[in-house]
Amino acid sequence: MVDVTVTWHTWATMVIIAIAVYLYFRERFTIESISVGVIVVFLIFFHFFAPTGAENLDSRSLLSGFSAPALIAIMALLVVGQGMYHTGALEGPILRINSALEKKPKRTLGLVFLVAFAVSMFMNNTPVVVMFIPVLTAMALRMRGSASHLMMPLSFICILAGMTTLIGSSTNLLVNGETGEQLTFFTQLKPGLILAVAGAIYIGIMAPKLLPARQSLENEVSEAGRQYIAQIAITETHPLKGVRPTAGLYPALKDVTVRMIQRGETSLLPPFETQLQADDILIVAATRKSLSKLLSSNKQYLRGMLNIAGFHDESQDEGGSETIVISEAVIAPGSRMVGRNIEQIGFRRQTGTLVLGIQRRTRMIRSRMLDIRLEAGDVLLLFGYEKDMSDLRTNRDLLLLDWSTSELPDIRKSMAARLIFAGTILTAATSILPIEIAALMGAVGMLAAGCLNIRQAVRALDMKIFLLIGAAFTMSKALENTQGAAFLAQQTVDTFLPMGNMALIAALFLMIAFMTNIISNAATALIFAPIALNISAQTGISEIVMILTVIFAANCCFATPIAYQTNLLVMGPGRYKFSDFAKFGLPLVFVIWATYCIMLPFLYDI
Repeated sequence: MVDVTVTWHTWATMVIIAIAVYLYFRERFTIESISVGVIVVFLIFFHFFAPTGAENLDSRSLLSGFSAPALIAIMALLVVGQGMYHTGALEGPILRINSALEKKPKRTLGLVFLVAFAVSMFMNNTPVVVMFIPVLTAMALRMRGSASHLMMPLSFICILAGMTTLIGSSTNLLVNGETGEQLTFFTQLKPGLILAVAGAIYIGIMAPKLLPARQSLENEVSEAGRQYIAQIAITETHPLKGVRPTAGLYPALKDVTVRMIQRGETSLLPPFETQLQADDILIVAATRKSLSKLLSSNKQYLRGMLNIAGFHDESQDEGGSETIVISEAVIAPGSRMVGRNIEQIGFRRQTGTLVLGIQRRTRMIRSRMLDIRLEAGDVLLLFGYEKDMSDLRTNRDLLLLDWSTSELPDIRKSMAARLIFAGTILTAATSILPIEIAALMGAVGMLAAGCLNIRQAVRALDMKIFLLIGAAFTMSKALENTQGAAFLAQQTVDTFLPMGNMALIAALFLMIAFMTNIISNAATALIFAPIALNISAQTGISEIVMILTVIFAANCCFATPIAYQTNLLVMGPGRYKFSDFAKFGLPLVFVIWATYCIMLPFLYDI
């Protein structure tokens, strides 16, 4: 080992990082404020007390994380994902998965994770995680579970898959290049699969016990069970025309209760025995979520609503990029609307919005929605463009519930979003372009195609992740350039080398795993790769064993969200705190470590 010069700057840097990590885990302050504080402290410290000859500790270097390709890739992928969500582009596949969930939920969930694992073996796992986040979110809602039970396992499963092949992770390629390219494509397959199986068993058993069951923001601010009275007019081109009932119900409306069919002057009551015809009016009871889902399931529903409301003609609908929203409003006491029905009020003409449904808590209504005379306290479910909905804030007859306003997926752009998303994933997976360039092109493509607007794209950018990555790069630069990382590595080798080969490998593995969760896995790999070869030369341990030790340990990015970019990607959808990764991920690091130490003598001559 080469002697490492340790100065007081080294100790100061390690103390600052230790305090930062402690504050992250305590969560007494927000992640954003801690991240900004860490960056400011290091900038001031190295401005006044820069080590002699240190060229990589100036403000430009310490702030370089904000221009890092990894950060650009993550931010752009968040925009791409928002485009997929805003257009409902995954609605079809999710509906097919949900139908399988009803019959075999555990098997279907396992199959989804297995597919994510298999794909991550052969391509960068970041786009894989992006691809599966909306799928698992929908599955969690369908199973009435929490997305927080699935998001972190998704990231960890993909990381474990990256250990199994040479191209599974950029860390693998980096270490192989630094050590003379001694690994073949499948050199790490057998030990990697053993580690992945051990990790998957831990995840399957412990995820429901250790991960928090946090509700999504949507579930927290809306009353999912509230029933509205709504009506659906069947036209000549309507998707429901000609649909026949099964056992007295209409399968195409399984999440909606049909209370009555108005056919001319005749009212048909359940159970129903007739197929739906043009000019039928369905009186239904449904939740806001069910009505939103219905509008998002078929272009004809959405286009029909827009045409009914008189917003645009059909050609304009195809090219429009205005945000479509649904919201709720309460009929105010003393409102001029009390005692009159929707048609008498001329609601659409006055407000520019369409009433999707009416909710009245006092009694069940079984009549046409347009015939219902409004009462004070009635809740209207409204549909329209965001600008028209915002104008209702000044309407004295209605009390707009701003918190209930949410965007409706505009499925008219779903095919464009799918093509852009597929192009982004394939371009990154096949290495035609670096992932950050592919992701940026995808984000720009979503904007250009009208899948989302600038405001929606900016809203998709998570400031917590942005500042967390910037702080992680600052800490990494400081630890590397003050020789802190090299000092810790040297101390590990000097301490455990006299205890035997297995003790040294076990200790080195733990040290690398610790470092990879504090600084980037790429930096950790670059620091420890030459150290591993040096140990091999001193002890006679196979170079392959030492290289695999560095690779597997550097991929143990489970204990902190800053350890790997897929952890950052799932942090928002899973609503995780910094400490959640330690509670669930730190034991996984020890599971992988113990499994590696146990299997190593059986696979290699140690």
